Amino acid sequence: MNETLQEFVDSRGVAVRVDRQGGVIRGVKILGVESRNGRTYLAEALAEAAGLYEEAKVNVNHPKGNPLGARDYQDRIGVLRGVAARPGEGLFADFHFNPKHALAEQLAWDAEHMPQNVGFSHNVQARTARRGDRVVVEAIVKVESVDLVADPATTRGLFESAPDTAESGSAQSTQDPPQRELAELTLEELKEHRPDLVEVLTQEQADELAQLRAEVDRLEAAESLLKKRLVVRRLLSEFKLPDPELAEGWARSVVSERFLQSLLAAPSEEAMRQMVEERAVLVRGANGKHSEPSRFDSRPRSRDQHQVYGAGPMDLKTFVKAIT
Repeated sequence: MNETLQEFVDSRGVAVRVDRQGGVIRGVKILGVESRNGRTYLAEALAEAAGLYEEAKVNVNHPKGNPLGARDYQDRIGVLRGVAARPGEGLFADFHFNPKHALAEQLAWDAEHMPQNVGFSHNVQARTARRGDRVVVEAIVKVESVDLVADPATTRGLFESAPDTAESGSAQSTQDPPQRELAELTLEELKEHRPDLVEVLTQEQADELAQLRAEVDRLEAAESLLKKRLVVRRLLSEFKLPDPELAEGWARSVVSERFLQSLLAAPSEEAMRQMVEERAVLVRGANGKHSEPSRFDSRPRSRDQHQVYGAGPMDLKTFVKAIT
């Protein structure tokens, strides 16, 4: 199958020469037979890839964001030329760098004195196959980018290679991609190679979003109900009707639960005001035409016995029926 590969390389046991004035580091190794990431490159794959690396542009550091995106002008430092395959060793080339580049002097000094400070990293499109416990690269289809990086992960530098994994005891499983590959994985690559994972992640995100929306709706409904209750209490106080939380006995009949629910279901504050005002009129009529119901209690009074319509006594049952 075709996949994007990222490799880090060094120049193990290779005699290299640094030409500061000409801006050339000759004989650098750009790809080996055995990858530090657990891949094996076929000899014919390396031979055919030589032409793809010829004149490949080299940039400083990994790209920010999309690894295949456009690079900034100041990132460009040089090109690879004279690429050749050496049987049993890999691909080698001369690294031509701009001697006027801002990092040229640092590069040349590190190459001569502290080569462990720098190394090559590159992304390629390749056709791979699994043979036993090894991943075999059968062909390199396209060279996406070559970058000059500091501390290049599994290698030690431009000229000095990392210890053999068998000796260092740090062999990496071919089943687990290196951490840097995972960190630079793009959404487009994930969609192409693991659409099943993208689908799972998308569904999880949709479920979480639905739960958040439901919670927001619940909180908004609770807030709206609280605001309505405050309006109800304000209107009841304005028309001198009992406080529902304090009323008892006869006064509780004036502000019954049924009446309160009707107020909360009203479409607007104006409709609520009209309902409270009508209830206040009934209460004033029940208490007598000349009395003001400034407060309510459960004690019977002679004036409480008047009917709303006409003269004569009115018991509690008749009053409740009149106001509801």
